[in-house]
Amino acid sequence: MSKLKAVIIPGNENTDISENWFPYVKKELQKHGFSVSAYNMPDPKLARKKFWLPFIINELKADKNTVAIGHSSGAVAILRLLETNKLLGAVIVGACYTDLGDEMEKKSGYYDDPWRWKKIKENTGWIVQFASQGDPYIPITEPRYIHEKLNCEYHEYTDQGHFDADVGKKEFPELVEVILRKTKKSKN
Repeated sequence: MSKLKAVIIPGNENTDISENWFPYVKKELQKHGFSVSAYNMPDPKLARKKFWLPFIINELKADKNTVAIGHSSGAVAILRLLETNKLLGAVIVGACYTDLGDEMEKKSGYYDDPWRWKKIKENTGWIVQFASQGDPYIPITEPRYIHEKLNCEYHEYTDQGHFDADVGKKEFPELVEVILRKTKKSKN
């Protein structure tokens, strides 16, 4: 198996990859031999699917040996990517499956088509989801529904907000640990 890769994809309006828990996860995975791509995304305000999915494939080089880590809109982008592309694994944090009635989210293009949950599951070895009841943007019913559809490993917190600056989230050891556990199985 070739060297394991990881890509970190932030959410819309949260494009500075040097903030939140992104640098911590990148550094920790690199310590364990991962090649990690973490760059600010194009079209950061709207996070449009037509720009983000090609960027993830062509610039971040996500492929079947890649663990994709996405936060918020980045998590939604990973789910849509998995409808047509294979990844080794995926970690989705603060994800939703509807536009939440938000005009900006509608413009992203992620919610125009029905979800292909079966294809998403078929195109990756595993998906792990992190959600919080205290998320001020994503009602907990959204990630619970995704979990129901994907039957993926699911971690629900009460106090992690949107897993970003609203709770001062600078480290995310649980996320790193789950990737190391999952990829260890992949290597055997």
